[in-house]
Amino acid sequence: MQVEEARRLLVARLGGGPRPPSPEAARAAIARLARPDALGPLVRRLSAGDLDLPECTRLSYRHVLGFDKLVLLSGAPRFVLRVHFWHGAAGPSPEDIHNHRCAIASAVVRGRVRMECYEPAADGVPATAYRESIDGPGGAWRLRRVGDARLRLLATEQYGPGRSYGLDARTLHRVVSEEPTVTLFLETAPQRSVTDVYVRHGGAGTGGTAVRSGGSLRARPRPKVPLPPAVYLAELDALARSLGY
Repeated sequence: MQVEEARRLLVARLGGGPRPPSPEAARAAIARLARPDALGPLVRRLSAGDLDLPECTRLSYRHVLGFDKLVLLSGAPRFVLRVHFWHGAAGPSPEDIHNHRCAIASAVVRGRVRMECYEPAADGVPATAYRESIDGPGGAWRLRRVGDARLRLLATEQYGPGRSYGLDARTLHRVVSEEPTVTLFLETAPQRSVTDVYVRHGGAGTGGTAVRSGGSLRARPRPKVPLPPAVYLAELDALARSLGY
């Protein structure tokens, strides 16, 4: 797939009106792009230089939970297309329960993930609630403690190669990958400026430290560090080769 063809597909599937795209529209778009005959040529062209390398690498980084987030196409604010390289059990801590600022979709290219969805419930497991914001594209995370909460597990689903899902902005969930995994991930137009993050009591937390500031407990995540261009291109090259391109 050509780069501009991928952009046109995303614009057509997600729409351009005032209403945010549905999770199903996002899922349909990501399922099409994640097919090996589409993703392989797209990643090969990007790894060969058909991209804005400084901008893509500026927005690509090693997440505090241990997976690499690589921007492929940035059509912000309408969409951002990324590939996530999960390193399996080697990750430093499990993902916190959270939602997003927008409808999202993801497709498994290689490996396997487990999706857990949650809801607030009086009989749920105890957690501390935070409100997360971000200082602009590629900026630092800001987490503010909101209070105590309880969450109940609603459903668990396994996703392997070729499977995809879409979630609306407020769906509480977490993703677990216990083996090396590659996923294609789509952010759509933001619907709000913050997200909700829940750290279960006794868990590893947000991948950073907690400090007391102004009388409230405030999580301090580790800063984002952009991936070096050589690492970014090497990971894209490895993905393209694994897809036969």
